[in-house]
Amino acid sequence: MHTYKSLYLCSVAKYVCKFCIRLQSTARGPSAPLGARLLTNPEDIFQHNMWDHVQWTEEEKERAREKAEDNSSVHIPLAEQGKFDTEACGYWDRFYETHRNKFFKDRRWLFQEFPELLPLRLRSPLADVSQAGNSSSGRTSETCQDHSSDPPPQHRDADSPVCPTSVDAQAAHGEETLVTSFPGQHADFRILEVGCGVGNSAFPIVKSIKETGAFVYCCDFSPHAIQLVKEHPDYDQSVCHAFVHDLCEEGASFPVPLQSLDVVMAVFVLSSIHPARLQAVVNRLTTYLKPGGVFLFRDYGRYDLSQLRFKKGQCLADHFYTRGDGTCVYFFTRDEVRSLFTNAGLEELQNLEDRRLQVNRGKKVVMHRVWMQSKYQKTH
Repeated sequence: MHTYKSLYLCSVAKYVCKFCIRLQSTARGPSAPLGARLLTNPEDIFQHNMWDHVQWTEEEKERAREKAEDNSSVHIPLAEQGKFDTEACGYWDRFYETHRNKFFKDRRWLFQEFPELLPLRLRSPLADVSQAGNSSSGRTSETCQDHSSDPPPQHRDADSPVCPTSVDAQAAHGEETLVTSFPGQHADFRILEVGCGVGNSAFPIVKSIKETGAFVYCCDFSPHAIQLVKEHPDYDQSVCHAFVHDLCEEGASFPVPLQSLDVVMAVFVLSSIHPARLQAVVNRLTTYLKPGGVFLFRDYGRYDLSQLRFKKGQCLADHFYTRGDGTCVYFFTRDEVRSLFTNAGLEELQNLEDRRLQVNRGKKVVMHRVWMQSKYQKTH
């Protein structure tokens, strides 16, 4: 017994050490929760490309509010809005056909901000450092990652192959909702990433969880994106299962049982869904979390630069716009995020407004970025 225990502890130590090395080698990741580069001297503003924890003046807030009010004063006619919902899969499929895996960078900061992505036995040496300074209940405004371009949201998908053993499929036929076989069934820690795109979050996770007993599920409603994920050299079916899925389709099935997931993650995904649909999507995803499981969320915040850049005639609803390529985006407030997840029965662990100052040092231009970052737990 003593020998077995020693071997187990050595094994755990090996994986923790391996992960620490990976984390230290990630130069682009923030060294503290939501960044730690503070602009204390205005004369230093062009010394770096990004500044964290930026507080807006009242004048800046008012200008942003007026700009958003102006660009949303003209809505797209209702008769023309339907295509942005019914043809959303086509818009995103064309996006990935055009850009493939070249548009977005891998999110190597994930474990800094979301240590919950690791099984607890591997997380504890790092979680205290990574979580230090985090504020619950959204009492502070924080800042996180460096986006050189807008991240890919997900809205809906069209016809897609699904796992025939899913709980949803069985329940729809009045069958017993016990799944006897499913991908990752032997894993002791399961993560679902919705709106995975071409794997910019999934593959950093896959690399870090190999041989830890964990398993990653990743889905997107673009068949082309999922095909690119499966063609990636790091795609490993022993630790990852990628599948096409429409978050907005109530009858669409998941390949896992209810209450089987430790983590659900939505990073720049929910913003692409019409706000009227969001609550149903979050409610449904929550049913797949185990008691104690965590929902990790990061997305666009109200009055982010990308919202203020929209022109009149691109607005579908309040703070919900369509881009030139037909994809859509919504901009959240902290209160909206809180309502979305607490109404789904989850308990707030973190709800932060991430404000950054992005700097173009060549053109001497500064730009305000706003993102939301939140963590909510299923308590029972």
